[in-house]
Amino acid sequence: MTNSKNIYEELSKITKVYLDEDMSKHTSIKIGGTADYYINIENIDNLKEILKISKKYNIPINVIGNGSNILIKDNGIRGIVLKINLEDVKINELNEQIQVTVGAGKKVIQLAIELQKKSIQGLEFASGIPGTIGGAVKMNAGAYGKEFKDVILNTTYMDYDGNIKTISNKEHEFEYRKTIFMNKKAIILETTLNLTKGNAEEIKEKMNEYIEKRKKSQPIDKPNAGSTFKRGKDFITAELIDKCGLKGKNVGDAKVSDKHAGFIINDGKATANDVLKLVDIVKKEVYEKFDKEIELEVEILGE
Repeated sequence: MTNSKNIYEELSKITKVYLDEDMSKHTSIKIGGTADYYINIENIDNLKEILKISKKYNIPINVIGNGSNILIKDNGIRGIVLKINLEDVKINELNEQIQVTVGAGKKVIQLAIELQKKSIQGLEFASGIPGTIGGAVKMNAGAYGKEFKDVILNTTYMDYDGNIKTISNKEHEFEYRKTIFMNKKAIILETTLNLTKGNAEEIKEKMNEYIEKRKKSQPIDKPNAGSTFKRGKDFITAELIDKCGLKGKNVGDAKVSDKHAGFIINDGKATANDVLKLVDIVKKEVYEKFDKEIELEVEILGE
């Protein structure tokens, strides 16, 4: 990369920078080439300074959370990868209503456990979601009939010019696994959830029930990127894949899970190329047999 020495020196004045970082260490499917510059974001001031440098040198920015809903291609990611580690939690009790403001880097599972211990209900549905709050907001993550759109009050983000803005629930433009953040040059900093007071034991019971369901139905024992494909408007994608006899189908070590056909797992040393070839096979067979086009839920990054 042009001026790479200058870029590295300028970034290093702000925070620790990892050069040519192996991204397979930072994704739940354990796949991915290297990132030119990998940076952990611990505070907003650092983020603002890094964005100034990216603008000065015209360097692309990619933001990741827990790496649980992404597939990074084998040739890696050019530019800067930012791992958001903002994890503060602020609780504001307004009688029965409880507003919880949480940093984008907080793991959803950790937050659900902390809220349960404080007898705060409303996030039980998300207790098995492996990502961070930022990722969950960005894609309107959901499970068991509920989505983040049901609990979000507002979200604060930084645009690539370093301006901080807050948007209301409606302004997220929520759809199934989609929000305004999917195509917006913006980095989610925190979100405020609208929750209620509950009973700690009942909340725990519900969370345990959802976690057990997940263990029984999903391949959580193997590296994966979460649900590979989106649900169809009038069909359940995993059922169609199953009816095509594709459970267990593999390309190299990328394999359609025997447990849940909607998941592609890394069964050893799969490459992103293996996964993408398998995705194409699955899409083609479902289209040929059922005349249905299935869409990826996993975000593809890199080259």
